[in-house]
Amino acid sequence: MIIAGLAACATPGFKADVTRFETQLPAPAGESFAVVADDPALAGGLEFSLYADQVEAQMERLGYVQAASPDDATLLVRFDYGVDKGRERVRSTGFYDPFYSPWDRYRGFHRSRYYRSSLRYRTRFGSSWGYGFYDPWFGGPEVRSYTVYTSGVDMKIDRAATGERLFEGKAQALSTSDRLQYLVPNLVEAMFTDFPGNSGETVRISIKPEEKTVRRVD
Repeated sequence: MIIAGLAACATPGFKADVTRFETQLPAPAGESFAVVADDPALAGGLEFSLYADQVEAQMERLGYVQAASPDDATLLVRFDYGVDKGRERVRSTGFYDPFYSPWDRYRGFHRSRYYRSSLRYRTRFGSSWGYGFYDPWFGGPEVRSYTVYTSGVDMKIDRAATGERLFEGKAQALSTSDRLQYLVPNLVEAMFTDFPGNSGETVRISIKPEEKTVRRVD
């Protein structure tokens, strides 16, 4: 017998710290927009275009109309993204893990700290030199070392005609993944949650994992 149903995936929800500043952001009526790369090196890239599509979808959901080109837009949405090289964390089984404690060492987004290319996720164990060990004779806790990456997106909205800054937003997350294809869509969704938010406020946004169809054969 085959049973089909919906169940949340095992991966816990994605969490991001989002800070937004807004002044005189116009209502959607009569406004058009274009998403452009804040870093000129990304302009025209296929990967940037993928993420720009997601920002465009969110802007259209809010009621803004996508312009045919940046020259035709009344609003320019400047977008940037990246992930850093990661840093090692050590976890002892049975002890408090500071990996993602609330508001743990939140830092603002600095594009120079992020990198475009992905770095291989590393988990090491079985070594007595601190990367991971378990001593069954003395009953000590298992110690594991893993890499934590900081990822972020940066978004600005300017009045195209005058260059006046209307909105600035930064979303940042800690994760054991450095895959931009996973990180950026979640960060974009966090950026646009309760958009534009309260100016100057930093909030933690949780994104629920996607529901997947599960089939069991008996």
